Amino acid sequence: MADQTSNRMWGGRFAAGPDAIMEAINASIGFDRRLAAQDIAGSRAHAAMLAATGIISDSDAEAIDKGLVAVLAEIESGNFAFSTALEDIHMNVEARLKEIIGEPAGRLHTARSRNDQVATDFRLWVREQLDAAGEGLEALMRALLAQAEAGADWVMPGFTHLQTAQPVTWGHHMMAYVEMFGRDLSRVRDARARMNECPLGAAALAGTSFPIDREMTAQALGFDRPCANSLDAVSDRDFALEFLSVASICAMHLSRLAEELVIWSSAQFRFVTLSDRFSTGSSIMPQKKNPDAAELIRAKIGRIFGANTALMMVMKGLPLAYSKDMQEDKEQVFDAADNLMLALAAMEGMVHDMTANRDSLAAAAGSGFSTATDLADWLVRVLGLPFREAHHITGALVAMAERRGCDLPDLSLDEMRSVHPGITDDVYNVLGVENSVNSRMSLGGTAPAQVRAQIERWKAKIG
Repeated sequence: MADQTSNRMWGGRFAAGPDAIMEAINASIGFDRRLAAQDIAGSRAHAAMLAATGIISDSDAEAIDKGLVAVLAEIESGNFAFSTALEDIHMNVEARLKEIIGEPAGRLHTARSRNDQVATDFRLWVREQLDAAGEGLEALMRALLAQAEAGADWVMPGFTHLQTAQPVTWGHHMMAYVEMFGRDLSRVRDARARMNECPLGAAALAGTSFPIDREMTAQALGFDRPCANSLDAVSDRDFALEFLSVASICAMHLSRLAEELVIWSSAQFRFVTLSDRFSTGSSIMPQKKNPDAAELIRAKIGRIFGANTALMMVMKGLPLAYSKDMQEDKEQVFDAADNLMLALAAMEGMVHDMTANRDSLAAAAGSGFSTATDLADWLVRVLGLPFREAHHITGALVAMAERRGCDLPDLSLDEMRSVHPGITDDVYNVLGVENSVNSRMSLGGTAPAQVRAQIERWKAKIG
């Protein structure tokens, strides 16, 4: 019975139904049912256009529209029986529509193909994911801005090679991630603007001889314009690839922040305390509080990168226009989108809930000779030494402090003068971490005044 149903939908070209293996490899309803709302929205817009251009009657269009609304209600309520024999969401919807309204259902597919239909559905779905990603990024950036504002003048160590480099402020470090995710937000918006063209009306590959109004359907579905070339319209998956590219870069940024949260929440650092909502315990060690949410976010990038690579491989050798290979475009995108949205939400929750441990940050800020560069700069600025000579003198003073087991501010003036006689007690004004961060007033620097200016700039941009 399933074969007969499938054959009726295909028409008279195929006399025998596919066997179970062919049905299994050919069917996509197991995953493309996620496009149901988009498929029905596209069909409703198409039917309205067919009536407006006189291609079908108003009564048929009205019956089609009411029937599609009923089908969507069944799907959303969980009362729709999906059929693998009907292959995909498009055929499942059309078959059920025919059961509900009868003969007018057969007019819906006039002047279109499943090729432009699926391209339209998929664009609508990806567009929604870009919008959701934008909202998730804005929420995360607001959480980071709140952290930055609270600790705009809290000192902490800045690192290179994960070694103490120079003092910075907690606010400055948080704002670095605001900049990263701000670029992700920009890419999301750019991708959305570029992909917002409507394939509907391209038909199988060459357009149609019916007097359709592609501007009407594009406008009804919220697109800026129709796709300009029918071959490109049905064969293009750049919009999905660009979404995966954007998602991959964003996931990489999430992974970097997750890595820092894992390190910072350890007993060795104690820079931050994560909330119980985003931590777990150990089954055997009662003292443990594991940053599992951060670790899982760190792992998500593998799935998202993998999806990007997989779709690139699917598309790289395809001639124009449509090939069945392109049925493999959706599962990877669905999985990547699900994991990106989950990672964004989890990271926003962790950043919102976490507590920065100001005392631990401050204690670490002055360790590891973090103000050595300030000393070298002072030698250049006050004594007029060439920087290379100042660098050498500072290195000698660091070596002296290491031998004594103290930090640079703990060296006496006489000890410093034994390395260079021109050093005065004014040098101690630059050796404290507070003085160091306050002096970094260059644009984009770590000085609290600069940090607060950047916070206000971003608050104005994202609200």
